Amino acid sequence: MHRPIFVNLPVADVDRSRTFFTELGYTFNESFCNDTTLVVVLGDNLFAMLIQREVFDSFHPAQTADATKVKECVICLGVDSRDAVDALVERAIAAGGTAGDCEDEESMYGRSYNDPDGHSWQIFWFDTAADASDDISSRDPAAPAAP
Repeated sequence: MHRPIFVNLPVADVDRSRTFFTELGYTFNESFCNDTTLVVVLGDNLFAMLIQREVFDSFHPAQTADATKVKECVICLGVDSRDAVDALVERAIAAGGTAGDCEDEESMYGRSYNDPDGHSWQIFWFDTAADASDDISSRDPAAPAAP
């Protein structure tokens, strides 16, 4: 299996991104931060590497998506409770993000926000006690989803 995961995302302004994610309560791995790159610590061995768009563009030959117009991905992050979902999303909106969608099911609750560069962040809580047989963290990713 994989060790750390780095999700690389292009940003227009690294300083603006630092301010935004600081207001959400995140910290940074300063060993990898510089004037064109910001590494947000999302959890143990989980990182978002926010890279100045011009530098990000040099990493690949394809056109870089403008996340304000085209969704290249949705980053999904689990938290410990429904209240934690609401608190983080509300901080994101107060810090300059925009509200996204909301899903409220019996054993799962999620809300999303878009950061200042348009990247979508889905924050969710999953009640594994509600149905221990459907614990998403222990599923085989290659197995088909339950009906």
